[in-house]
Amino acid sequence: MADKRIKVTLVKSPIGAIPKHKATVAALGLKKLGSSNDLPDNEAIRGMCRQVSHLVKVEEV
Repeated sequence: MADKRIKVTLVKSPIGAIPKHKATVAALGLKKLGSSNDLPDNEAIRGMCRQVSHLVKVEEV
C-alpha cells in the first residue's frame, strides 16, 4: 500500500502573522509565496496545516 501524501502550498504571506504561525510555515518547508511541499499525511502534519489554514492550501496527492 502506498503511503498517503499531501501537497501544501503557501498562498498568503506570513509577514503579519504571529511568530508561532511563521515558525509553523517554516517547519512545513514553505519559504516563498506559491512554494509547495509534498508531506506525509499524518496527524502531526494535518494539525500544523490546520493551525495555519488561513495561509496555506492543502491538496491530497
